Amino acid sequence: MPLPSEVDVAVIGAGSAGVAAGRRLLAAKLNFIVLEARARIGGRAWTVEAGGFPLDVGCGWLHSADRNPWTKIAEAEALTVDRSSPPWGKPALEYGFSAAAQREFREAMAEFYQRLDEASEKHRDRPLADFLEPGGKWNSMLQAISTYVNGVELDRASVRDYEAYDDSGVNWRVAEGYGTAISVAARALPFALDCAVKLIDHSGKRLRIETAQGVLSTRAVIVTVPSQLIAEESIRFTPALPAKLKAAAGLPLGLADKTFLALADAERFSEESRIFGKLHAEGAANYHIRPFGRPVIECYFGGKLARELEDAGEDAFGAFAIDELASLVGNDLRPKLKLLASSAWARDPLARGSYSYALPGHEDDRARLASPVNDRLFFGGEACSPEHFTTAHGAYEAGVTAAEQAIAALAKA
Repeated sequence: MPLPSEVDVAVIGAGSAGVAAGRRLLAAKLNFIVLEARARIGGRAWTVEAGGFPLDVGCGWLHSADRNPWTKIAEAEALTVDRSSPPWGKPALEYGFSAAAQREFREAMAEFYQRLDEASEKHRDRPLADFLEPGGKWNSMLQAISTYVNGVELDRASVRDYEAYDDSGVNWRVAEGYGTAISVAARALPFALDCAVKLIDHSGKRLRIETAQGVLSTRAVIVTVPSQLIAEESIRFTPALPAKLKAAAGLPLGLADKTFLALADAERFSEESRIFGKLHAEGAANYHIRPFGRPVIECYFGGKLARELEDAGEDAFGAFAIDELASLVGNDLRPKLKLLASSAWARDPLARGSYSYALPGHEDDRARLASPVNDRLFFGGEACSPEHFTTAHGAYEAGVTAAEQAIAALAKA
């Protein structure tokens, strides 16, 4: 829609948090608009069509699905919620990783998480890496698992942040795509796409927003962009907000990228299985074989390995995955694999990474980032979620909270 000259509330960002905020403002019958720099809705939730299938190159799992608001929304939109168990709940295929070795690794991982769970709450915050067994045989694999979970290696992530995270352990998927669910749920909202926000001036009686499509006046603003963009001042504030920039800098974005390969010889593998890649100096890849039973391999890369591959160019993920799978399974597999789609979230100037983690000593920055400014500037997004950060449902909840704060503030004004 054309950019209006003024509204009651402007929501910046049309990812999960921005859509959630918009839905809440719509229910409150406020005059608002959602401003999105991209040409699409969804942010880091992005479903693409490739190989005849919807593929989530962003978030794909309904974590804590039994209490995740996107589960009910997806079902209300007549989308298919698949309740099959995730592949990480069962042994991986034994290509280069024997059943005995997997049992040994699972024991080492259980011991590591037990040490984390027993960490004293009175102790100062520490990196997760402090709880590795010195010289432990499986430390490199534990580092790789951290890159899938946190987007970063264990030495960068906070123990206190880990302790705050809450998860029910139930993980489902949307067959049509998580990104599809979020974009479909946003159909009734007023958007201005291709409308990057450059400046938020909150010095006057009304807030003034400078965008790529012009200037907008509003009574309140809800900011839902990734924490990295706030820290890097991709959007500037005047007067400046040094406390917000500092909080956002304590919550940088980790990196988890995906590549999808078409699998011509699908019958040789069981559905919903997985293969661990070889351990490399910068981590290990993880290959989800035949998700939803489709002739596809979903390849996961995290942390330093993902950054190294992003730096190598757009074809590097597919080449790496095909080479590694051929070396593990057999070179006859190589001609039966074809690249379908890849992400590169760190290279994306509107994301700059995948999801937030708290640096050691910065676990309180989530609350600092989420706190309103003068009852006119409100903040949402997964980095603002106290217990469900890194997830689309955490973003949704933080977006709703920010919207309700704005609604209450405007009612008092």
